[in-house]
Amino acid sequence: MKLFQQLLVAPAALGLLAPMAANAAELNINGVSNYSASSEEVKSISQFSDVYPTDWAYQALTNLAERHGCVAGSPNGSMTRYEAAALLNSCLGNVAQVNEEERRLINEFGPELAVIKGRIDGIEAGAGAFEAGMFSTTTKLNGKTEFVMGGVDRDNATDTATTLNYSTRFDLKTSFTGKDLLYTRIKAGNFDNSSFASKNYGAYLGATHKSADALEVDKIWYTFPAGDNITAWVGPAIESDHMLASKPSIYKSILKDFGKGGAAGAYGVSTGGGFGVAWTQSVDDSSAPRFAISSNYVSSGASSASDGKGMLTDNQSKWLNKIEYGSKRWQVSLGIARDMCDSVDGTESCKGWTSYYGTEKGKAAGTGNATSYSARAYWKPEDAGAVPSVQIGYDIRQIDDDGASGSVEEQTGWMVGLTWKDAFIDGNKLGMAYGQRMHASEIVGGTTDPAEDNYLWEVYYSHKISDSVSVTPAIFGGEDTYNGASDGSDDILGAIVKTTFKF
Repeated sequence: MKLFQQLLVAPAALGLLAPMAANAAELNINGVSNYSASSEEVKSISQFSDVYPTDWAYQALTNLAERHGCVAGSPNGSMTRYEAAALLNSCLGNVAQVNEEERRLINEFGPELAVIKGRIDGIEAGAGAFEAGMFSTTTKLNGKTEFVMGGVDRDNATDTATTLNYSTRFDLKTSFTGKDLLYTRIKAGNFDNSSFASKNYGAYLGATHKSADALEVDKIWYTFPAGDNITAWVGPAIESDHMLASKPSIYKSILKDFGKGGAAGAYGVSTGGGFGVAWTQSVDDSSAPRFAISSNYVSSGASSASDGKGMLTDNQSKWLNKIEYGSKRWQVSLGIARDMCDSVDGTESCKGWTSYYGTEKGKAAGTGNATSYSARAYWKPEDAGAVPSVQIGYDIRQIDDDGASGSVEEQTGWMVGLTWKDAFIDGNKLGMAYGQRMHASEIVGGTTDPAEDNYLWEVYYSHKISDSVSVTPAIFGGEDTYNGASDGSDDILGAIVKTTFKF
């Protein structure tokens, strides 16, 4: 709290200086303000007024300026007393001894010098107090808090109450060389028992965080240049899609399912220990198209030394590669991931890597390694207007271990997203998306039909209140989003109002 106390006290302290100095002399605030606000170098005394060439002080200041080289050009015109005092302060600031004429000038403009020096000392004291209150001169802190009020109406469910939840994150960015970055993200949230807590039903929000109000280190990694056009990452809590030359999607979603610009596929993530590199082609024009290649490895069991887990094993790990070509306005890319999901004890399936949404008659367990492919493309217009930005994606995952008859051997999904910048009002944004979540597209033995539904959609409008505050109402829905119900009728319809505070 020391930093915030200093920020609150400093303006009050500066405010107290003015009346104290005003008692010493008649105060010309406009003269001081105009002089302080000027960003141009003083070229000649002729720029000043009120101290006239016929005054002894004018000639003395002229001699002072010529002797110390404080101002260029020959004197012509007049100056205010505060401008004269500022010139005197500037010329004698680094002079150890003064002559009789200079001493007389100091006595003449003593009150004005007191005001100027008081204001300078106040500014320096405030700056010193601010620096003393900083927890680090190399670390930048950004924060974001999101309030979410809303609910979900889901078939065959009773948890349809309206809830008010929050998530808060603090991003700490530390650089030691100016080119590297130690990134730490701390989060807290209370979505644990809300309608938006489960990833299975198509109502999982990008704002959702479940920590039961407890602060936790959510992400931590270190990135640095590893050569010409090469960036490297390493960290004990990182996701594979954070170690890419650029993001595969420009669509800012409400639902987590649309957050990767498709149905996840190769970009399906789980936080763990990992490392990666990315190479980006050099181009003369920053707006010109260029190639980039990224490769990284993450293990969600990297911190554990038991049960066959740990780094560089075939359990709970992902190797992701991405090749891309494009510019700031458009891009096409292909992501290929090897999901290594060998079970620990012969029966346990890997966390997350082979999750899917099964047939209309229920889910069947999928185990074993898998290979995922994700095609992405986006385009942005040069200017905001009636033409939206476009994001499209298609994903497919093929599971090696076919398993028992009726289990899943292939999953697919896709998504299309549109965004209008400055929609209706400058600074506001309109977005909408439609697609299918990852779902069973092929079944071992063909004994059951693959899931053909799992459709999701969303529409939102983000209203910018200020640079730090925005309000976003949104509606979303889906068809057979879970397929866990006996009649396969888990349709959903949800609505929220999200308020975002950035600081």
